[in-house]
Formats: sequence, C-alpha cells, structure tokens
Amino acid sequence: MSDHSVMREQMNSGAGFIAALDQSGGSTPKALALYGVEPEDYSGDEEMFRAMHDMRARIILADDFTKEKVIGAILFERTMHDAINDTPVAELLWSERGVVPFLKIDKGLEEQADGVQLLKPMPGLEETLRVAKSKGIFGTKERSVIHEANAAGIAAIVAQQFEVARTVIAAGLVPILEPEVNIHSETKAEAEAVLEAEIAKHLDTLEEDVDVMLKLTLPSQAGLYDGLAAHPRVLRVVALSGGYSTDEASAKLAQNKSMIASFSRALTEGLNVKMSDEAFNAALGGNIDKIYRASISQV
Repeated sequence: MSDHSVMREQMNSGAGFIAALDQSGGSTPKALALYGVEPEDYSGDEEMFRAMHDMRARIILADDFTKEKVIGAILFERTMHDAINDTPVAELLWSERGVVPFLKIDKGLEEQADGVQLLKPMPGLEETLRVAKSKGIFGTKERSVIHEANAAGIAAIVAQQFEVARTVIAAGLVPILEPEVNIHSETKAEAEAVLEAEIAKHLDTLEEDVDVMLKLTLPSQAGLYDGLAAHPRVLRVVALSGGYSTDEASAKLAQNKSMIASFSRALTEGLNVKMSDEAFNAALGGNIDKIYRASISQV
C-alpha cells in the first residue's frame, strides 16, 4: 500500500486530531508573544520566523506529538522547506511521528465585502503544489472568513474555496476547505446554516473518485455538519478553535459527533519558551490529551 493510501486511511478513520502549526507572517508575532517571545527578542522577519520554527520543532518532537493522538499537522510554507534535526519537516512528521503532513497554501485575506473576506490571489499555486507533492505533503488548507449571514458573500466564498480545491485535486493532493465563521458574529448561527447548504450543493458537483476535507468553525447548532461529514466526497470534517479557549473548544467539539479538532491556539495554550523540556512536554501533553479526548468522544 502506498504512503498516500495509508495517509488517506489515517485521515478517514484515524482516532485523534489535526494540529494546526501554520501561523503565517501576520499571526506569527502574536503566537510568539503567547509563547513568551516578545518583538524585542528578535530582529527582522528572518529571526522571527526562526523563533517560530524553533517553537514548532519543539512541539513536533515532544513526547505526545505522535499518531497515537495527533493524526495530522498543517504546516506553514516556510516550514515545508525547512528541516528538524537535518530531516525535512514533512518527512520527519510522517516517517518518525506517523503524522500526516498538510500545507497551508493561502496568501491571506482580501478586505471585507458582502460580509466576508475572500482569499487573496495565490500566484504560482500549481508550482507550490508540485513541490508540496514532491516533499510528501498529503493535502492543503486555505482559509477565508465569514463575518455576517450574507447569502451572496457566503455563496462567493464557498465557490472560491471549491475552485481552489479543484486545482489542488488536479495536483494529486487532498484539499481542506476552510470557510471560517467568525465566532463573534452576531449572525453566526444564521451564517452557518447558509454555509452548510452552500457546501452541500458544491459537494454534489464533485467527481466520484474525489476526496475533500472541511475545516469549519464549531457550530452554534450542535451536529449541524453531520450531513456534510457523511457525504461520500468528504474524507473528514475538522473543527477550528476560532479563538475559543482549549476548554471551551473541547467542550463544544464533544457535542459534534462528526467532527475532530484542528486547533492552533488551543493546542499551544500555556506553553512558554522558558519552560524546561519536562514542563513543556507535560503542558503540551495535557493540551493534546484534552483535544484528543474531545475528538474521539463521539467516534
């Protein structure tokens, strides 16, 4: 059985969650500050990204960051080109940790219009996907954001997500579509209902041998996305923490039997650069266990 087939089976039915390690340039300073690395501790983008890479490497090499609980991990593009202990990151994730590697491919968000933020253009996407496949990446992720229950905006955001997904599929990779709904939206529940219907409509247009994944905000109505998860084209539906604390996100996740976690901030909550390795591994292990338990509570 090929690595791709083994990875597909792990993503389809594996018990655990997907770690989101894909903070990009805009979100890196905040992620580092939460980790105890302040702007005055580095000079320029190169030092900032090196500090972020060191944090990611420490997470990936931690005792509990293995396929027993973490079935996949989403990487920032710079991370894909980097190495940990002289081994390319994607290769190390799969060969040493048993974790399926994904790549964040979006280049950020457009300004808000019609209550949503579409994806910015992604120049050179086909080449990025070719390189990703050559490095053992299994799939991709692109994030856009819904702020209001605006039917036209949500239709546009879903159409764009599926357009990108088709390019990813053509490159032999599995796309994770991420039309996030802002957890602070005053019309969150209404937006999610429109989103669910739009996604279902587009899923029905996909060819029979196609796999996609969905990364969605934990819904206000528990179980809203069960139908999407059961769709034959959907490999897995994963949940983003969206700003909820680890406890909040885990509690909400446990109410949605068809979703597993793909958390970022909730995964790294409480970690600090000054921790001893023992304390760091214990804190991260606690977060991993909490998210894992919520992910498998309904499996």
